[in-house]
Amino acid sequence: MGIRLQVDHIIPKKAEGRTQEENLCLACQSCNRSKWEDTHAFDPISKQIVPLFNPNAQDWFEHFRWSEDGTIIVGLTACGRATVSALQLNNQYMIRARKFLFKTNEHPPRE
Repeated sequence: MGIRLQVDHIIPKKAEGRTQEENLCLACQSCNRSKWEDTHAFDPISKQIVPLFNPNAQDWFEHFRWSEDGTIIVGLTACGRATVSALQLNNQYMIRARKFLFKTNEHPPRE
């Protein structure tokens, strides 16, 4: 089972983000479409607008953790929660894919 990844500009070109390695990351089509040109999102707990997670500058495990069964991404910080919500990281398609991968010991990724 493979997920096709797309190149995403962390800071969008429209916001003067450059096409260079430190501003690029891989994202699935669903996340890329959900993020679109956003760099900030609403944290449902603090009720603040905060920056989205930057995979090139931040540590994933500081902002997120996996649920015990490996199917849900849990936001630990305002940035993590806003990113989970804005990018719809726990949509039904992704949960279903993670359940399958968990059963085959291919998920979740380790630190």
